[in-house]
Amino acid sequence: MSTLADENVLIGGCRIANAAFGSGKPVVLIHGTPSSSYIWRNVAPRLIEAGYRVHLFDLLGYGASERPLDPAVDTSVSGQVPVLESLMDHWGLKSAHIVAHDIGGAVAQRFCIFHPERARTLTLIDSVSFDSWPSRRTNEQMKAGVDALIKKPDVEHREHFREWLLSTVVHKERLAAGALDIYLDLITGPVGQASLFQHQVAHYDHKHTSGITDRLFELGTIPVQILWGADDRWQVVDWAHKLHAAIPGSCLHVLPECGHFAMEDQPERIGELVIAFIADHPLVIPAHAETQIS
Repeated sequence: MSTLADENVLIGGCRIANAAFGSGKPVVLIHGTPSSSYIWRNVAPRLIEAGYRVHLFDLLGYGASERPLDPAVDTSVSGQVPVLESLMDHWGLKSAHIVAHDIGGAVAQRFCIFHPERARTLTLIDSVSFDSWPSRRTNEQMKAGVDALIKKPDVEHREHFREWLLSTVVHKERLAAGALDIYLDLITGPVGQASLFQHQVAHYDHKHTSGITDRLFELGTIPVQILWGADDRWQVVDWAHKLHAAIPGSCLHVLPECGHFAMEDQPERIGELVIAFIADHPLVIPAHAETQIS
């Protein structure tokens, strides 16, 4: 199985791959880049077994969702917010527990600031924030221009992103033997390579997060949990502490032996922490309590 999102719905005229599993209180999972909802494959079953109904989807322009040909279609972080809002309407959810990773965390930050009544809790996992992105490496790469990157030889492109994806984890052998080729297949080939740069990389712009920096305190009106890989090379742990300090009442867990793709390195611990956090909603969180997970 290379996708979890095996149903489709039209949102704003674009096809969004999505799915829902289990029963109970709703949990919405939002992936980041360059991945898809497949990244939740080892976390979602734990939530389902714990008695939650899991909703997930592939962001517009990602995974099994439509890769719009029209460059005017907004697949940026800000453009994904109304997609999420419409999907929750489609699922019949007035509110849900939100769990989000990487740029999905930026989508979630904006969604929860603009629609706080729709979030029961918010868990951010190795999320971009402030002006933490794009990385210096991505900025250097983008100097060549999107058109030049789209036209790179497939072998060269695939090998570059193979190494890039392996840098997201501590347990590289496990990723290489498992999901690595699935992630690569999504962003290589005649459609995947062009789509990666058009719908993902071209929209790596911290304006979507730095523009809400002065509103992050508003997230303190809902329970917020921040989970971070101690070995994250894409979003170093300093950003976790800054985000934690900006959100009143948030709690921070730093996970050892864990990189940026935390759900690949530590799916069991991610599942445990999410379940514990949302189990007794609304959860009272000690102000700025930090835990080092062992």
